[in-house]
Amino acid sequence: MRKLGAAILGATGAVGQRFIQLLDNHPWFRVREVIGSHRSAGKTYAEAAHWILNDNPPAAVAGLAVKALDDPINSPLIFSALPKEAAMTRELELADAGHVVCSNASANRMLPDVPLLLPEVNAEHIGLVDVQRRQRGWTSGALIANSNCTVMPVVMALKPLLKYGLRRLHLVSEQALSGAGYPGVASMDMIDNIIPFVPGDEQKMEIESRKMLGYFDGEVIQTLDMVVSATCTRVPVLDGHLVNISVELDEGPALSSIVDDWRTWQAADPIPRLPSAPEYPLQYLEHIDRPQPRRDRDAGRGMMTSIGRLRACPILGYKFAALSHNTVRGAAGCSIMNAELLATQGYIEGFQVAEAARVT
Repeated sequence: MRKLGAAILGATGAVGQRFIQLLDNHPWFRVREVIGSHRSAGKTYAEAAHWILNDNPPAAVAGLAVKALDDPINSPLIFSALPKEAAMTRELELADAGHVVCSNASANRMLPDVPLLLPEVNAEHIGLVDVQRRQRGWTSGALIANSNCTVMPVVMALKPLLKYGLRRLHLVSEQALSGAGYPGVASMDMIDNIIPFVPGDEQKMEIESRKMLGYFDGEVIQTLDMVVSATCTRVPVLDGHLVNISVELDEGPALSSIVDDWRTWQAADPIPRLPSAPEYPLQYLEHIDRPQPRRDRDAGRGMMTSIGRLRACPILGYKFAALSHNTVRGAAGCSIMNAELLATQGYIEGFQVAEAARVT
């Protein structure tokens, strides 16, 4: 099939590089434009990007000329790894111009008409794109966001438990250094240390989790009626956000029933057949000291959520740990999977749905 052209905003940064790495040899999409700062504009991508991932930039992208943020963009599909300030207006401008923008930035994710999409958890929220287009007068453009990277393992682990009724939630995160971008936290602050504060993330975890686990009523997202308290910490780990979760449920299922829910849970078609999707998005690890970032962050090519240590909580009823790769599942990988879902549902002009079905 003829691959759909894609552009990367913030392509030279840490998340932009992860987009480029994950899109290399993607069966549906091809990176045709890379957008950076005015300092990078005009250089080749290989010259402009200080590559911090393994190996080298993909050959298909290394020779592309970097565009400035305000340059015209031709690709129908755009992935955004922009900083918040730059994303706030540019993402909306590009959607208004007819592009489908799948954003990892936090700037617009809590707008009422912007889906905060995680396909296995809330694929039905994609219907908000129709409301967005109607209200804003967009014909082919759209803006879709994915959540804060630390919320990701939380909502993935809680989705199969929604049937028991979620009442109260207490979260304590241990977040990897890569979540702070590059160069990130100063070594004198981080070595031999844990920082018990990550700016803005506690509020994001408390608010975004309720939006993602809420339901779409045909016009707006009705957030989940659940009390959430979060504490966020930064730890000296390169990749992988671990969250310790305590939850109170309306019903009182057995621990074995919850483990079985996690191990067997799948989203509805076509989600398990999307190119970036693991067939089963959750794994439960029996060892008492798992999950661990170094050992479990790459499960399912970094797209699975690893869960462990389920046990009784004397305060809320249940407690466990959940882990996701923060720059794969929690950032670029989720945006790419969002685009795959949008494409299969006919939201991206020029994408050949029938051919894609044959590929998958």
